[in-house]
Amino acid sequence: MSSNTQEAQKYLDMDLLRFTTAGSVDDGKSTLIGRLLYDSKSIFDDQMEAIEESSQKKGDEYTNLALITDGLSAEREQGITIDVAYRYFSTPNRKFIIADTPGHVQYTRNMVTGASTANLAVILVDARKGVIEQTCRHSFIASLLQIDHVVLCVNKMDLVDYSEDRFKEIQEQFRSFSSKLDVPDIHYIPISALYGDNVVDKSENMPWYGGSTLLYTLENVQVDSDYNHVDSRFPVQWVTRPQSEEYPDYRGYAGQVAGGVFKPGDEIIALPSGFTSTIDTVETYKNEEDEVFQPMSVTMTLEDEIDISRGDMIAKPDNQPTVGQDIDMMVCWLNKEPLDPKGKYAIKHTTQDARCIVKEVKYKVNINTLHRVEGDKEIGLNDIGRVQIRTTKPLFYDSYKRNRVTGSVIIIDEYTNETVGAGMII
Repeated sequence: MSSNTQEAQKYLDMDLLRFTTAGSVDDGKSTLIGRLLYDSKSIFDDQMEAIEESSQKKGDEYTNLALITDGLSAEREQGITIDVAYRYFSTPNRKFIIADTPGHVQYTRNMVTGASTANLAVILVDARKGVIEQTCRHSFIASLLQIDHVVLCVNKMDLVDYSEDRFKEIQEQFRSFSSKLDVPDIHYIPISALYGDNVVDKSENMPWYGGSTLLYTLENVQVDSDYNHVDSRFPVQWVTRPQSEEYPDYRGYAGQVAGGVFKPGDEIIALPSGFTSTIDTVETYKNEEDEVFQPMSVTMTLEDEIDISRGDMIAKPDNQPTVGQDIDMMVCWLNKEPLDPKGKYAIKHTTQDARCIVKEVKYKVNINTLHRVEGDKEIGLNDIGRVQIRTTKPLFYDSYKRNRVTGSVIIIDEYTNETVGAGMII
């Protein structure tokens, strides 16, 4: 194997961390990502030259690293982030996918989109302003989306003279609020994204801070245990029938493992039919595997010929998902038209398509206080509430808290085909 092939394989096998950034407008999210990319040497020279040129045109006194992520012309003109910007970079220890999400209240739905697949959330706070409404909103959404790791970056420490007292004050503010949330792992880091303090390199301006830099934290946070390796779930995405001379009778079931571990020889049950069989082989694009687990994409073959098609689920007979049509969930509404309390919608759940009717809107959540608003049941754009739906056919699901894949639902307007809501099954 050539050294180039070995390097490429090493890169492909490297651990991946998906993280999202969130914070209020002007907290410096885009600058922070620009600093991460710049200081970790993940920007090409021609990109850097273009950014320097754009900075000069805008009249900035320094190279504006926020321009690395703010790619839309409207974003550059206003100096704000409007859409979710995905950026990819790597260090010798890990690969990263960053979702840079907007800070404005009206773009809460974009934050939900960016955070839905994240393992970790970086939440920025302006050292001068401390914990504000948007900090609470973004932290609640991170908790709702079961992001187990949060890094609270207290940014713009240079504007408060790198004050340890101010950092501790904000740390205490956030601790008080986050005690109501379901986030098991929280890190606190004082930074200056503009000057690079504690982003990639240790800050000389804050000798009182003994913790890790942001990049070190991102490289070393353990996310393997975040996946559900207990409940075996395999939503079938595609039935593979080559019907070629080489494989005349081959029938494989392709998809992404949504939980647990599958091995050749395991007894399985197919839902909704309830037929059982034994796994013959599990294969990835490279070769046959001894075992596969979340989030691997695989093709599975069985010892028996049973009728399985797209939308069915393969599980273990002694550990099956809930099968039902009446479903309770928290929903984040993503559309300008409010949720119709008795409306009919199309839904997507794992690889299944179905339709549903809204049976009941139970309550809305005040995102800033986390209190239930029982009287107000109109769920509009960016609102979060609890609803009950009834589906046209049974879904095979777990609670979102137990499994983010089998516990999530996308709600679609049947007439416009727009995605109007994101649901987390309770």
